[in-house]
Amino acid sequence: MEDVKKWLNGRSITDVECLVPDMTGNARGKFIPAKKFMEQESRLPESILIQTVTGDYTNEHYDIVSETDSDMFLEPDVETAREVPWASERTALIIHDCYLSDGRPHPLSSRNVLKKVLDLYAAKGLKPILAPELEFFLVAQNADPDYELSPPIGRSGRKETARQSYSIDAVNEFETIIDQMYQYTEKMGLGVDTLIHESGAAQFEVNFLHGDPLKLADEVFLFKRALREIALSNNVYATFMAKPMRNEPGSSMHIHQSVVDTKTGKNVFASKDGKYSPMFFNYLAGLQKYGHNALSFFAPNVNSYRRFSPDSSAPINFDWGYDNRTTGLRVPDAEPSGFRVENRLPGSDANPYLAFAATLACGYLGIEENLTPEEANTGNAYTGKIEVSRTLEESLRMLDKCEPLKSVLGDHFCKAYSAVKRTEYEAFNEVISSWEREFLLLSV
Repeated sequence: MEDVKKWLNGRSITDVECLVPDMTGNARGKFIPAKKFMEQESRLPESILIQTVTGDYTNEHYDIVSETDSDMFLEPDVETAREVPWASERTALIIHDCYLSDGRPHPLSSRNVLKKVLDLYAAKGLKPILAPELEFFLVAQNADPDYELSPPIGRSGRKETARQSYSIDAVNEFETIIDQMYQYTEKMGLGVDTLIHESGAAQFEVNFLHGDPLKLADEVFLFKRALREIALSNNVYATFMAKPMRNEPGSSMHIHQSVVDTKTGKNVFASKDGKYSPMFFNYLAGLQKYGHNALSFFAPNVNSYRRFSPDSSAPINFDWGYDNRTTGLRVPDAEPSGFRVENRLPGSDANPYLAFAATLACGYLGIEENLTPEEANTGNAYTGKIEVSRTLEESLRMLDKCEPLKSVLGDHFCKAYSAVKRTEYEAFNEVISSWEREFLLLSV
């Protein structure tokens, strides 16, 4: 706590945002005057960790948390302390870890779930390295959810219509927002590297520098919040929905992953002769075997499954291939020190802590079980049959029956996650769509 006090005093901070990522990846917490923050212990109700995306609670709520809805104790992580660029006064944000009253890490904290998986690797003398690629759309402000979203008007006074992959001029249409994004991310110390225009109208992708999974999960969590603030200040929305518009491609969060030896710092995916190591293939096989069971962490919302459709440039299976962008698991062309796997299944709507934890858990199980992957796909994987779950409910059933994955992530957490996501699915299932009224009302 002394380090936090020193950091706050050195920057004349007046207010502090105490942040906790919830199960959906949203920021929960409270504002505290800096002076009081340094003098008191922070607590929050543990139930905030298991709210649905609509703010509701599951019917299993009191089977998951205590009947008294007890407080959890918060511990600030000084490594996450940053100034808030969009605040009108000198404000800091600090991500907090959550603990039970007896001092144990709270099992429902998504940040703690990722830490748990990283500890399993550390016990084997290994350290995972990740690099996420995050896509998003800028859309015109729309306060009525019954109307479809549309691209915003750029500096030319026109909306995008044609595919503009990698177009520099298309990026410049939103130069003010992009410049502000780099200013904010630099001030916040976020490792945003390159930005490109993706194939969708006003769709972009940012790449993060590779590094520690927990640090990068924090950065993705904070980047989403910062970008939404920037977009709002420019009278547009930034959305990380997996499939926000019917005629546009979906948005992904591809995760590049490798593993290094903690003693030597060398990539264990490379053997001494410069070829892919047995551990690489074990890890890859773990992603293939358990990826289907982990899909609800990569595609956590009812909208997520709209990405997984034919001819949508999104993976539809867990095939793998060398430098094959049509497979769910791509092995990029690289020197041995850069040998890695790219998991292309996660959507940009995924909670980064849980998506990272799940993909690493799959790889860990592959190593533990000494698994062997299927043969590499050398063709177009998009032409094959769809093998991934097509609904959130189906994905949750795949998770429920996978004891090894639940054991790695935490049985109690997985029970809570399934309950929350099933509640969201049932709420969505109650909505009668315009398609049903148009084509079924007088035809069946």
